[in-house]
Amino acid sequence: MRITSKGQVTIPQEIREKAGLLPHGEVEFELRDNGEVVIRPVPAAVGGVREAFARVRGSANAVQFKGMSTDEFMSFLRG
Repeated sequence: MRITSKGQVTIPQEIREKAGLLPHGEVEFELRDNGEVVIRPVPAAVGGVREAFARVRGSANAVQFKGMSTDEFMSFLRG
């Protein structure tokens, strides 16, 4: 994976999903003494409907939604 001239990289979808990295979410970086860089999501302070949409934003094709009916999906969104 290459770093662009602007210092950007694309995090593969599978890794984003497993790490809970959502579109428009915040991340923090940690540089360890051995040179490793750790990226972790920063919990967002949202509630209610916004939280439900944040959980699924950009992930309608995620594995957990495959084969889910509309009623099941709405139930998931409502918590």
